[in-house]
Amino acid sequence: MQSYSLFAPAKINLHLEIIGDRADGYHELVMIMQSVNLGDIIHLRANGTDEIRLFCQNPQVPLDDTNLAYKAVRLVQEKYPTLSRNYGGIDITIEKNIPVAAGLAGGSSNAAAVLVGLNLMWNLGLTQPELKDLGALLGSDVPFCISGGTAIATGRGEQIEPLPDLKNLWVILAKFSNISVSTGWAYNTYREQFNHEYISNPQEVKQRTHEIHSGNLVKAISKSDYKQIGALLYNDLEKVVLPEYNAVNELIEAFKSKNVLGSMMSGSGPTVFALCDKKEEAETIMEEVKESINDPNLDCWLTQVCPHGIMVNQ
Repeated sequence: MQSYSLFAPAKINLHLEIIGDRADGYHELVMIMQSVNLGDIIHLRANGTDEIRLFCQNPQVPLDDTNLAYKAVRLVQEKYPTLSRNYGGIDITIEKNIPVAAGLAGGSSNAAAVLVGLNLMWNLGLTQPELKDLGALLGSDVPFCISGGTAIATGRGEQIEPLPDLKNLWVILAKFSNISVSTGWAYNTYREQFNHEYISNPQEVKQRTHEIHSGNLVKAISKSDYKQIGALLYNDLEKVVLPEYNAVNELIEAFKSKNVLGSMMSGSGPTVFALCDKKEEAETIMEEVKESINDPNLDCWLTQVCPHGIMVNQ
């Protein structure tokens, strides 16, 4: 086929723990990731040239080689130069529904969709683990975005182990459009303030990772105990982001004052999510929080957890 359309879901973090530094300059992390049904649509089409061309209706999305979707095509071209010459250039059209620079892995999910799509278009025959290895060269969230669902991510985030799927759990996403948080700033600030707590001994890192695998949140996920999941949400980056961005902290507290299962910042923020087990209740809470904060810059979305990563649209 000369074209493909793919669904690229966003993600939230149910657990984000920074364990220590790595030799490659990244942080050693333990995360529990969850896909949600809010997603971008990625259209790939052979364009008959040797160019990579990007299109998107959202002016915040870069349309050059700084875009991870562009980098994904370039990576595949470098790995498979003969096929690249045979198949030529690609037009990538991004229907952007995931907020930009929001801690929801929108860029990573787009890149993951490009890898999955090119694997089909160019008949590369790559397995999902091979696609994830390619994705890890682009960014730490890309491997998870390929497979999605519910999973533990370790290392710098690229080592993925699936967990039982969550179902019928509603997710309110909320973000101030006038606030953006640099992921690099968040992690570097955390390093400056908390590196005295870092674990450096490889055996201790392994032990901490094992503790998460057998910990209460994983047990709650395996039992679909949504109340317990909500009570156990955890994100180390809140320690540096919330003091700097008080509006994000107020948003979390506004949700917590309602009858939500739990509320927390996703990734490096500034998106906040709240979990509910009933759609009608989630809709009511979302409207009440928007009304109570009364800020025209506050955008909200209601979605559900999603059991998969990149999907080809039929």
